Amino acid sequence: MRRAIGRLPGARDSLRFAQRVARNPKWFVEPKRWVSSWRMGAYYNKHKGKRAFIIGNGPSLNQMDLSLLKNEYTFGANRIYLLFPRAGFQATYLCCVNPTVTEQFGAELSAQPMPKFLGWRCKDHVPFTDDTILLAPPSRTPGFSLKPTHVLWEGATVTYVAMQLAFYMGFSEVILIGVDHNFVDKGDPHTKIVSQADDANHFDPNYWGKGVAWNLPDLEMSETAYGVAKAQYAAHGRRIVDATVGGKLTVFPKGDYASLF
Repeated sequence: MRRAIGRLPGARDSLRFAQRVARNPKWFVEPKRWVSSWRMGAYYNKHKGKRAFIIGNGPSLNQMDLSLLKNEYTFGANRIYLLFPRAGFQATYLCCVNPTVTEQFGAELSAQPMPKFLGWRCKDHVPFTDDTILLAPPSRTPGFSLKPTHVLWEGATVTYVAMQLAFYMGFSEVILIGVDHNFVDKGDPHTKIVSQADDANHFDPNYWGKGVAWNLPDLEMSETAYGVAKAQYAAHGRRIVDATVGGKLTVFPKGDYASLF
């Protein structure tokens, strides 16, 4: 199943797009959608043959010399910007697809100076500025999108969305860091809860600090999505390497972060 989805051809992507339009014709004519699609075109193969780092937000980041990323292409997600002052760099691109995040921190996300790729459900929480691209509404059908503004399966994790964006931009190698794939808090996936204490699941205790609402992860679905990404990259002669320090994810081959520089 993973192989079949991971080798999703362009024709299948087009079919999913047509189904998306049929279910939500208002989305198809929405001006922000057309502007986003036009803006996205400028990123197609923009970084062909280069490498990129996709940064998860796990506590393992605190064990790494992140200043090494200063001259690298990087994708950050959600509240990664809390890390920038002490890390010595800013992410090249910022992704967020969870409306629970943007409802609370939309103004902070909008203030970040890099291009921002936002989920369609977040469109009312973050101003649609010149450096904003709205992605397609989340698909109910698993797949790897070749055109993220047309159709997009989020795979229960913004990291998977970043993998699809990196593929679209032409990166031949993606390196994961901070994808600890381990949460202290347990419960039914996607359940919205409110933190009652400092955050132990991310690099900063204030990330989902006391009083912040967030959704419990779906690690099983994330692993399925990662398998799809792995197959898609491999089918096109590209690869994803996991250089997370002490991470629990086993889908991708492991790499040593320090040896990459």
